[in-house]
Amino acid sequence: MKPRRSRFNPKRKLKETVSAKERTALARTVKYGGNPEHKRNPGNFGLTPPADPRPHKTLCDDCGIFDQKIAESLLSEGAKKGMVSVQMKGELPQNIWAVTNDGYPVEAQLENRDQGTYHGYPMPETDPMRDEVLTRWAQSVADGDPDHAI
Repeated sequence: MKPRRSRFNPKRKLKETVSAKERTALARTVKYGGNPEHKRNPGNFGLTPPADPRPHKTLCDDCGIFDQKIAESLLSEGAKKGMVSVQMKGELPQNIWAVTNDGYPVEAQLENRDQGTYHGYPMPETDPMRDEVLTRWAQSVADGDPDHAI
């Protein structure tokens, strides 16, 4: 069994500004596909359990994401808030970040740009992007933009 990586992609960066039009269009476009390796009960997401589970993967269940509806809502909310990476794959950002109602930061990664699907996972405490995501999310909430209310 391979141990969990302690290094994270240093190229990940939050985009500074995203227009309201871009945020709205992105929120309508993105879909949640999921990855069964990040689920205690993959069937709740319409996924087949992995043939070779990797125990070091972070689990969505640990931060209150128990079904696809919650995951889709977080993905859409992250897009609406402009919590997207500067790295693009075609017309879609490589990553979208969000924070659960309980304060857990999560990261979604583009898995199929033709279909606009992402899979997501909780951000480990050792991830240097974690604090930046939490800070930016809190700022978007504090700004009180009615289009971005949780």
